[in-house]
Amino acid sequence: MIREKSYAFAVKIVNVCRIIQREQSEYVLSKQLLRSGTAIGANIEEAIGGYSRKDFHSKLSISYKEARETKYWIRLLTDASILNPAKAQPLLQDINELLRILASIQITLNKPT
Repeated sequence: MIREKSYAFAVKIVNVCRIIQREQSEYVLSKQLLRSGTAIGANIEEAIGGYSRKDFHSKLSISYKEARETKYWIRLLTDASILNPAKAQPLLQDINELLRILASIQITLNKPT
């Protein structure tokens, strides 16, 4: 589930960044959003391929941090009138869902076995 959701989110981020670059000619902040928004799923994939529970946990922690950063960039681009609020709202809903899922996984991993 998290794998598919993070991938679908990354596709949305790629498309939104294209729009920002084309319509707003804004490249620096949109690249930050592109980098962090696509890194969530990439780190989840690395976690799934991890060689130990510790490695899995570490990569998921990085995914969570990238998701927090992505939320920051979405909010900043919206508040700076670079990203249309109508386009930002579904992204914020998606990122909040990813954050909840990642946090839940981390809580489960932190429980004693």
